Amino acid sequence: MLWPSRTARSPTAIMKSAAIVEEGFVYQEETHLTVLKTSLFFAGDGFTAYDSKGELVFRVDSYGPDAGDSGEVVLMDASGRCILTVRRKRPSLHQRWEGFVGEGTEGKKPIFSVRRSSIIGRSSMTVEVYTNPGEEYQIEGSFACRNCTIFNTEKEAVAEIRRKVDASTNVVLGKDVFLLSLKPGFDGAFAMGLVLVLDQIHGADDDDAEAENGSRVGVDPTNEDTNFSP
Repeated sequence: MLWPSRTARSPTAIMKSAAIVEEGFVYQEETHLTVLKTSLFFAGDGFTAYDSKGELVFRVDSYGPDAGDSGEVVLMDASGRCILTVRRKRPSLHQRWEGFVGEGTEGKKPIFSVRRSSIIGRSSMTVEVYTNPGEEYQIEGSFACRNCTIFNTEKEAVAEIRRKVDASTNVVLGKDVFLLSLKPGFDGAFAMGLVLVLDQIHGADDDDAEAENGSRVGVDPTNEDTNFSP
């Protein structure tokens, strides 16, 4: 079964449903989205996400290396409606990213932020939700290896990023195709926004510290994940 927890939980416990970005993407059942990176050349150069029926749920379009100069990436639904913009905050000591509802950031207040943990020796990202004070998440693992888990404040796993396996051949697919698994009640648009932030951070790390072999989220290439979720 999915969702190993750091703390003991009742088998009948269900996470409270709560939208952070949009209610329509809060699924009431455990959901697995297949995410495809549509270009391997530039961070954030395009994503599509499909549900288990093969229907398009999310997409991200950008056009080449200059598209990210603004520091903004926009998440759209299947129809092309802009539902979330993530932007790197400058200057920022811990490489902080912020999320805004809809398209663009001008005149808007962020609804969440993502930053590297400031705790020495801790290889994680901290996510703060501004619309609900006290709501916080930790992202642990390696996005570079497509092996991340998102934990809530109760230290329960609410979403996972894992390598995808071809069911017919039992072969692990390339890193440009991966699973985003969501626990019931967790906002899928919010989770996809976190994927975009991790991809941007991973791309920046490749550019700025290619020789560094650290253990931070999005940097660690040493733990190739083959124990994926079904």
